[in-house]
Amino acid sequence: MSDDHVYLSLAEGHDDSDARWAFGTGFEDPLHGVDTTVPEHVDAAALSSLCLALGDDALVLAQRLAEWVTRAPELEEEVALANIGLDLLGQARLLYARCGQTDGTGRTEDAYAYFRDPGDFRNVTLAELPNGDFAFSVLRLLVFAAWRLAHFTELVTTPDPVLAAIAAKGVKELTYHRQYAAEWVVRLGDGTEESRARMLTALEAQAPYWDELFAAQDARAAVLADLRQVFDAAGLPTPDLPPSPGVGRDGAHTGHLAPLLAELQSVARADPEATW
Repeated sequence: MSDDHVYLSLAEGHDDSDARWAFGTGFEDPLHGVDTTVPEHVDAAALSSLCLALGDDALVLAQRLAEWVTRAPELEEEVALANIGLDLLGQARLLYARCGQTDGTGRTEDAYAYFRDPGDFRNVTLAELPNGDFAFSVLRLLVFAAWRLAHFTELVTTPDPVLAAIAAKGVKELTYHRQYAAEWVVRLGDGTEESRARMLTALEAQAPYWDELFAAQDARAAVLADLRQVFDAAGLPTPDLPPSPGVGRDGAHTGHLAPLLAELQSVARADPEATW
């Protein structure tokens, strides 16, 4: 496959022309050939902050999912988790590209991904937590995908046409992510005594971090109702959401993010002037 067709192939199946053009046709710049002018009525600073936060969410969780490669319980699940991670990496790439066009810096995707320190990242805390066991990871994926799907569904109608098109593509990917994770949560929650115990442990460990997801979004009720359907099918309780201890959106992270970024960024930082 040639570079010129990478993003066209990713957009296959999208009938909406506005959703299709947003991904560009060049590999080095995912927004190549796209009018990236910020509409006059759009706050460029707010737009860039939103793209950065959503890009960081995707990049960090993509790295966590990549850690399952060679470690997943079955080859099929390893491939599925790797592909979901690649979807999120693609979302991060597009969002960083848009951020570089709107924050006045002109920075590249690599600059955002590889040359920022942990305190500069704005991902939600849930994304950076260690993988734990398979139950923990699929539960996190379910919650993250359900929340992000609701957010992207709203962004399809955002005034910025580039972000709207990125969201339109992401909705289709996130719908599959949520479905995949939901099936596993039900299977484990309604499975053996051991699998149910692991799901309950995962719920207890993660619930304190869910509240942060809704700090600046009105979809709390809808997302929790969506999750409740899955939990009911799995025979699991829907946990209460205490105030979140995480403030990742403000750059305050757990000690888990720095080692993750050190591994992610090591090759690029070893030779910052290298081209790929």
